[in-house]
Amino acid sequence: MATSKLAAFVVLAAFLAGPAACEGASICFNGWLRTPRFCPRGSRLNRRQRGASPSGLGLGYGYYNNRRSPSYCPRAEGIVRGAVSEAVAANPGIGAGLIRLFFHDCFVRGCDASVLLTMTNSKNNDTEREGPPNKNSLRGFEVIDTAKRAIEAACPGRVSCADIVAFAARDASYFLSNRRINIRMPGGRYDGRESFANETDQLPGPFSNVTELQASFAAKGLTSDEMVTLSGAHTIGRARCMFFSSRFSEMDPTFAAKLRAQCNGNDNASVNQDDVTPDVLDKQYYRNVIDRKVLFTSDAVLNSTETMRQVRENANRAGAWERKFERAMENMGKIGVKTKADQGTEIRRVCSRVNN
Repeated sequence: MATSKLAAFVVLAAFLAGPAACEGASICFNGWLRTPRFCPRGSRLNRRQRGASPSGLGLGYGYYNNRRSPSYCPRAEGIVRGAVSEAVAANPGIGAGLIRLFFHDCFVRGCDASVLLTMTNSKNNDTEREGPPNKNSLRGFEVIDTAKRAIEAACPGRVSCADIVAFAARDASYFLSNRRINIRMPGGRYDGRESFANETDQLPGPFSNVTELQASFAAKGLTSDEMVTLSGAHTIGRARCMFFSSRFSEMDPTFAAKLRAQCNGNDNASVNQDDVTPDVLDKQYYRNVIDRKVLFTSDAVLNSTETMRQVRENANRAGAWERKFERAMENMGKIGVKTKADQGTEIRRVCSRVNN
């Protein structure tokens, strides 16, 4: 299948995002399409060299509840939660999409809602939404838009789309986990005004190895343990057969046979990422990793000497993964945030386009 056609069917296969890791002097590999591209010599990213942990400078808990602040909008978070609750009740897959939307926003240009744009400040319409990992794949835009319209009616010009994306991911995690995951998510992000499809080639995907995954997270200031923790979001959502059918021989035989029957030779057929609790955000993913009942290379590689201790801990210790997931999601929400003090930022009136 041609690369352009393959890109059009990218689905909820990998929320991980960051620069592709260079594994040689001159060749890098895109984690989604396995296409080689040339990199400057010396550009190898050492996975053990981690950037500064995201500071989240300028963010605050209950950001919209301060009566003395021009950003005062006490209904904001409740409006988002209501929109997410209604959407997830109707279709749990939308909740999975909202979590993934947050990942893809924060790992490209930081948590600035650039992933929502269809037209930018520079009049570019070839935005992140059109990039191969996102095109015809991202879900949940209508939930963000519903919440934004209601918030604008209540508090015009005060609540950013970037914060709505972050709150929506928090609330989707809460509902999909049967209220076991409760993330403390600060607010105060401002919206960016630029977005480019070609920057999404940073996103490692279903074929990524553990070195590439660790390097991606390290580049954002996140640890290997946070990478393993956030990978647990693959316990929800669906994925297309084209991204894992080459792995049948590496899977548990009974599991592989079931997948073969579900795919039935159709690369575009989709299956649940977690066959046990497909609509629940829980630690089942880690038991699946141990039992060789995961779909992607990027899942299977966690069953390695470098990450197996965290996998077993998440699988076996009650409540361990849920608490780590809460902290990791909060920390991810601090990546590259833009605030009022930054140039080229705003609070968009409509999330898909910059203000005039």
